[in-house]
Formats: sequence, structure tokens, C-alpha cells
Amino acid sequence: MLPLKEYFFKHIAQTSDSPIAICVKKAKGEYIYDENGKAYLDCISGISVSNIGHQRSEVIEAIKLQAEQYLHTMVYGEHIQNPQVLLAKKLTEQTNFKLDNVYFVNSGAEAIDGAIKLARRYTGKKQIISCKNSYHGSTIGAMSLMNNKQYFDSYGPFLQDVDYIEFNNEDSLEKITDRTAAVFIELVQSEAGYIPIKESFLKAVKNKCLSNNSLLVFDEIQTGIGRTGKFFAFEHYNVYPDILLLAKALGGGLPLGAIISTKNIMSVFTHNPSLGHLTTFGGNPLSCAASLASIQYIEKNNLLEKVAIKEKYFLEKLPYNNFVEIRSKGLMIGLQLSSHQEALNIVKHCFNKGILVDWFLFNESAIRIAPPLTISFEQIDYICDVLKKSSS
Repeated sequence: MLPLKEYFFKHIAQTSDSPIAICVKKAKGEYIYDENGKAYLDCISGISVSNIGHQRSEVIEAIKLQAEQYLHTMVYGEHIQNPQVLLAKKLTEQTNFKLDNVYFVNSGAEAIDGAIKLARRYTGKKQIISCKNSYHGSTIGAMSLMNNKQYFDSYGPFLQDVDYIEFNNEDSLEKITDRTAAVFIELVQSEAGYIPIKESFLKAVKNKCLSNNSLLVFDEIQTGIGRTGKFFAFEHYNVYPDILLLAKALGGGLPLGAIISTKNIMSVFTHNPSLGHLTTFGGNPLSCAASLASIQYIEKNNLLEKVAIKEKYFLEKLPYNNFVEIRSKGLMIGLQLSSHQEALNIVKHCFNKGILVDWFLFNESAIRIAPPLTISFEQIDYICDVLKKSSS
């Protein structure tokens, strides 16, 4: 029988020519352990998925209890399922019920695609605006909102009538007109290297949408569920979207996404035609149970209040001389270097020291630091000490 790693390379489709290929034995708290028992401090969190770390007993217990009751019964929106209903209530409460309707899906890209449909159907308009260097997912619909030709041109053609504004540049907002159905925007540009949005820019986008009867869509797939120190990143700015998109950390480690809007907007899926949007596994009760338990863990342990403190501690301890620039919003920290080779060297050095970091899809000369919100100050000290020595 071949070793597991050989089966991995033989039978698992690869998306890079040099996968990290850790044979995961277990994960616990802030660490991932390989088959030899070596511990790796997880500073990626599965790309902002494991916000409360790995294998929290409260989440595992919620999954077990739900598994004993029922798993899949029927497509979303037909059967009344306790975990779905309670989670929808919880999420809408977090928006102060300004967004009071939830459509659960399986992933962030699925949420993006559903929101494109929803915006076009509700407004009767076709044009979609997004930002240059944004990342929204890897389906054809989601990729249509991204302008990085190097990565995506070979998969076209994409959706028509999509245009791009420049992130944090108010002069580019003239592209938003009365033809625009919706503007999709990240509050921290994720794969460009963790670039936070400017409040003045966000408010200008909001006003432009209002004046043109265009919907404002926040992609909080990476920033949501506490990653920036607020439950939703838009709370930092007191600017509400018309449609809010979540995934990643929402599922507490299981696949789950959500489109959150008003009942008025969401109601267009019910007629002309009915069943206007369907998903077989969206809102899976196991995922919803894990989500609720994860959110309750965040609340019980006051993790949101601690994010800003830990961000500040990181920024005090990081070796600034090693980097061209350091950008942050909560526990989304981008370390900018001058070349991909420099970034690669640091990633390898960290890996050898038992720390998992990586670079960004659209910015290969920057390093991502996105640990679980539960990371300790002692663990931050170790990360920063390793980074300090990474260029020596």
C-alpha cells in the first residue's frame, strides 16, 4: 500500500505545483499537528475560516447533538429546521434587523453568484460594478467581478456588463450610474494584501449607490464573524449594505455561506419564476449548528473586544525594518516585502520554525498573518520573534 502522501499526489487534484503537503494528524486550538507530531502554529486559519481555532469542544458537541437528530432533509426554504431558523435570527439581530432575511448557501463564491442574480432581478438592471484587485471567488460569476487577467483570462468568457472602480479612489466612482444594478465591495481587500477601506471612500460609494438606485453589496466573506474586531466589518463605519455576504468563519469549520438582505429584496426569488434561486445543501443543519456554537463561543469568551488589543500588540512587536509596509484591520495583517522571493524565504523560514503563513493571490510579495482570534500574547511574541530573525 502506498504511503498517504503518494496517494495525495496521485489522486487529489492539485492547484499549484508545490503544495505544502502537511499530513494532518490532528488540529487543536491554534495548532495543526502532522503525522510525526510536529506542531504548526496556524497563522492562516484556513484563510480566515478557523476564527475560534480548531476543535473547540462546544462546536464538536453541537455537531454531535445535531447529527443525532437529523442531517439533510430537504432543500433550503421548504422544511423548518431549528438550526437554520435560530442562526438566521442571530445573524439578523447582529444587523439590528436592518437586514432581516437570510438565504443560506454552501460557500462564498455561491453567495456572490446568488447576490448577482438577486441584484439584477430586484433592480431590473444588468451592470455590476466591483473593485480592481478584488477577490470574490472562483466560479465563473465570481471571477467575472475580478479584473486580474493574469489569473483568470484563460477561463473566460465571463459575465457581460461588468466594470471596475479603483479601491479607495473616489475619482473612479463616476462609473456608478443609473445603469448599475449593484456595487460589490470588500471592506478589506483580501487577496491584494489586506488593504483596509477608507471610511470616506466607503461613504462616497454608499451615497453614489443611493443616488442611482443601485444596491450596495458587502463581501464580508473574509472579514465577517469577528475577524476585524467587530462581528461585521461594516460596524466600524456605520455604513449598512443592501446585501451582506458571509462564508468562511460563518460555518465554524464546516461549509456554510449566507446572503443577508431585507425581506423586500429577497422576496423576488419567490415569483416570476417561483423557486428563483435554489441550493440543495445550503443551510445544512450540521453546518448551522456548528455556526451557532461558534458564534456563542465568540460571545462567551469576549473575543471581539480582544481583537483590537491583539492587533495593537502585534503592531508593537513586529519588526518594521524587515518590511516595506505593514497593513492591518483587526487580525488581518499584511506584511509587504519588495519581492516574491523575499516573501517566499520568510514563509519557508516560518514553516521550519513551526509557523504557517502564506502570501496573497494578487500580491505575492506580501505575507498574510491571520491567526485564530484566540491566539495568545505568548504566541504572538513567538511569531514576531521568528519574523524578526527571518531576514538574518
